[in-house]
Amino acid sequence: MTIPTSTVGDVREHIRVKRFALPLLLLPILLTLASCSVIEGAFSAVKTTFSVIKTSYRIAKKTVKGTIWVVRGTYELTKETTKLVYHIGKFTFEVVRAPLEYPLIRDDIQTIDGLPVKEAIRLGRVKAAPYTVKGQHYVPMSLASAQTYEETGVASWYGEETRRLPGGHMTANGELFNPSALTAAHKYLPLPIHVQVTNLENGKSIIVRVNDRGPFPSQHNPDSVMRIIDVSRGVAEQLGFVEQGVARVHVETIRLDEA
Repeated sequence: MTIPTSTVGDVREHIRVKRFALPLLLLPILLTLASCSVIEGAFSAVKTTFSVIKTSYRIAKKTVKGTIWVVRGTYELTKETTKLVYHIGKFTFEVVRAPLEYPLIRDDIQTIDGLPVKEAIRLGRVKAAPYTVKGQHYVPMSLASAQTYEETGVASWYGEETRRLPGGHMTANGELFNPSALTAAHKYLPLPIHVQVTNLENGKSIIVRVNDRGPFPSQHNPDSVMRIIDVSRGVAEQLGFVEQGVARVHVETIRLDEA
């Protein structure tokens, strides 16, 4: 049977159109998949990546002008990590997970979240959990409340005794205590969190990582109830009050902003 020439041409045209139409139909799907991949990758990066600059607050409702710090790197140990290093402005922080068999630098903490201290640390139930010290119950503030925390009072420094003891010690949230690191102890702030400590006697200021509990009142020192923060020896050196032991300071939470 003979097929008319016009029919053959129509068939060829139909095949040509279909051949180019199929990729066009698939294009929106491919673009959508690519977009999802980019979004997913960006979201993943936001969770783990930060930048290294100091800038000003973006003005928004219920926000005041001040200072925020943008960091590079995560700043909380995860189950998979034993060590991390990150930067906030010019300050460098090195965090190491302490072996659970290490003694606490604050051995007078009795329970955290109703559990033995080491068990609470192992389960990751420390951040803003209530705890007891010598029978006294402490309830830390929420993370939301901590974002606007600031206070003026007396700072002391602690941990010198660990230099003379064998082995290592751990903080209340399971980190290795380093007397030279930029760390501090606070009774009520969530762990970890960052604060700026300013020595009001000389104007020196530094950012520290709060990763421990304290300072607690001492029956041998009635003035100890006035202390609002305990810093490491390394921080006390930079703030200029190692020799005198205490200093009047202003402490305020540092807002960390993601890039």
